[in-house]
Amino acid sequence: MTDDRRRQFGAYLARLRRDAHKSQPQLAAMLCAVSGTQSLTRNEISRWERGGRIPETWLPCIADVLGVPVGELERAAAYARGELEGPPIGAAATLSEVIPAGDPLAPLASRTGRRIGGDDVARLAARVHGFRLADDVLAGGDLMAPVFRELNAAMRLYRESAHTEAVGRALLVQIGELAQIAGWIASDAGRHEQAERAYRLGIEAARQAGDSPLVAHLAGSLAYQLSNTGQERAGLDLARAAVEEAGPDAPPRTRALFFDRVAWAYTRAEQAQPAIQALGQAHEALTEADNEETPQWAYWVSREELEVMDARVFTELHRPLRAVPLLTDVLRRYDATHAREVALYRSWLAIALADANEPEQAAGEARRVVSASVDMASDRTASRARAVLRRLQDFQEVPEVDNLLHDHGHLLSA
Repeated sequence: MTDDRRRQFGAYLARLRRDAHKSQPQLAAMLCAVSGTQSLTRNEISRWERGGRIPETWLPCIADVLGVPVGELERAAAYARGELEGPPIGAAATLSEVIPAGDPLAPLASRTGRRIGGDDVARLAARVHGFRLADDVLAGGDLMAPVFRELNAAMRLYRESAHTEAVGRALLVQIGELAQIAGWIASDAGRHEQAERAYRLGIEAARQAGDSPLVAHLAGSLAYQLSNTGQERAGLDLARAAVEEAGPDAPPRTRALFFDRVAWAYTRAEQAQPAIQALGQAHEALTEADNEETPQWAYWVSREELEVMDARVFTELHRPLRAVPLLTDVLRRYDATHAREVALYRSWLAIALADANEPEQAAGEARRVVSASVDMASDRTASRARAVLRRLQDFQEVPEVDNLLHDHGHLLSA
């Protein structure tokens, strides 16, 4: 029985428990009640979910309590024991579906390039972070060509150079991080297929490097795109799989990000209560003592950014009394050089104001969004501008809205 398969089973069991909205102590108490024994504790549930043990004799009771077919649990347990071959289970099953076919990162049969070391990786890491910082102030269309050139160069460096195993792993991490940035930039430019290919490549690189939080970061990024492009169910499954992949020991700042993406995926899937619960989990994770070094790619995760997601979720759920104060406060303090984010956040504020029956203020915010989107090479911002204009069509009798639609209504047919 492999450790990996036991961990997969544990992650699968944990997801079933969370889907049933049960805590570990609650599950232990319910299993004791069903089985007529008092011998099971929360610690044993935790041990199962960590992959320390498969709950062999408890499977029928677990199936009863969590409302899943016992045959499904038994097949998963048999796979974990190594008695069955076939697809993985739980989060691994979801993530395995997005791994690219073949191995685009396989080294060439004969490495002919120069030997590289840690200094080369450090220089690549600096360029990777440079793209992150550039994405804060530039739109996707401005960065597409250079970021994909850099990604292709990094892949060639890995495949063709001579290096130690440790250097190879470090290179794979940087390829994974760069692929995440490239995917995000491509998505912002409206190149969703290219973005998905980049995310899938990055997941494979991070998997080969053994970096679970980075795998989760890439999977969550792809989940976010799926949720926003009409694939809400797939986005939700992948967002939840990303949390499981990262595990409870991932740095708190990264877990906050992953839960935020789960919250958005639930929102897009029109599941309000799980969405709000995930928002709470994100805030809880961020307040935990962070004794571990946080990956550089999570530098931007903060209470302010979590509040933006709170407001977006409340807007989507038509709760403007909660969304408007949050967005107003965040925008008052937000760095104005991050023009795309400011425009996006104003778009949510405009819709929340419309929902609050404040069309005059909504029209003012909408005009700012449209003006910013016209000169910005960001498909995401242009799409949000159109969404705001569509929402304000319900208030055409209001002079401010009528003037806005007269000036910019043509964008709705773009």
